[in-house]
Amino acid sequence: MSYSIIGFGAVGQALARAFARKSIDVTVASRRPPAMLMERARAIGPNVVPGTLEDAIASDTIFLAVPFWEHREVAKQLATWQGKTIIDTTNAYGVPVEELEGQPPATVVARAFTGARFVKGFNHLPAAVLAADPGVNGGSRVVFLSSDDENAVAPVAALAEQLGFAPIALGPLKDGGLLVQGRGNTWGQLIFQDLVKFK
Repeated sequence: MSYSIIGFGAVGQALARAFARKSIDVTVASRRPPAMLMERARAIGPNVVPGTLEDAIASDTIFLAVPFWEHREVAKQLATWQGKTIIDTTNAYGVPVEELEGQPPATVVARAFTGARFVKGFNHLPAAVLAADPGVNGGSRVVFLSSDDENAVAPVAALAEQLGFAPIALGPLKDGGLLVQGRGNTWGQLIFQDLVKFK
């Protein structure tokens, strides 16, 4: 299984830290050429490998960590995303509700990635918290996952556990997706909730 992160801002770097902490290889890409990401990637860890957008979309599992509407540029790269898993970490806070045509923001993103297994997740925590060690006082920091494809959630939950998090499935995008999403000038009820699960 190969992994990549598209977007190397605060959230992308936070996710890269999670991979580096567990010595799992991950490709990182952004609008900038790989050479411009090298210094920051090396500072995070040797398993964080800068690549092109083409390198990143070749991965099996792709974290989408770009500003909300930039998902459309990424989605254009392939006619079909069949066989790939997209984990959407974007937030649409500040995006007018009417621009979303009455849909949950995650549904708007999902529709752009034709054929993909699509999971909303890892987006409810501020980047600084997401970057921190998810092991907290003997427990694991919670990440929420939602999808209209039940079969897509299990492997993403397994990855979350591998990275040290405690995944909680919230159901389909029209329900769970709204709990962890910003749109217009409102935040979902679970946004910024820093929860820890104890076994």
